[in-house]
Amino acid sequence: MAQLSVSTYLDATPDIVKTHAMTPRLLNYVARGVLTFKPVNPPEFPEVWMPGEYTVKMLWKGFLPVGEQIIGIEHPPAEGETEFIRDNGRGALIKVWDHMIELTPEGDGTRYTDRLEVKAGLLTPFVWIFASLFYRHRQKRWRKLVRNGFDYDL
Repeated sequence: MAQLSVSTYLDATPDIVKTHAMTPRLLNYVARGVLTFKPVNPPEFPEVWMPGEYTVKMLWKGFLPVGEQIIGIEHPPAEGETEFIRDNGRGALIKVWDHMIELTPEGDGTRYTDRLEVKAGLLTPFVWIFASLFYRHRQKRWRKLVRNGFDYDL
């Protein structure tokens, strides 16, 4: 098992950040340029993530299939002022993709932290390297989205 933690400051309140983080639209926005997620089961994404499991097909750079993954949405209880969103995911090659989003008030904005535990057998070091780059990309896209007033078309 390998662990990763990547954090950034977002100039938006935790409530606003959480509202956006709870949508599949945000997932595809922050992953754009690296991965695209297409719903398999159920065949359409909900407007807002509800607790449960969602099977997705992942496409590298929007066109090259790289497999299916379970997104397992959970809403752990808050700890003090920190709120959490969890994707307790997995796939055929990646046996554990346990992604915890932490949202903590910081000044007028939010300390946004992605914490990840991955387990993929012999592939774990390579998955960890990918995840490290991917979560940094996601957080860069988050900062752009906030800077642009949550305009998903930019």
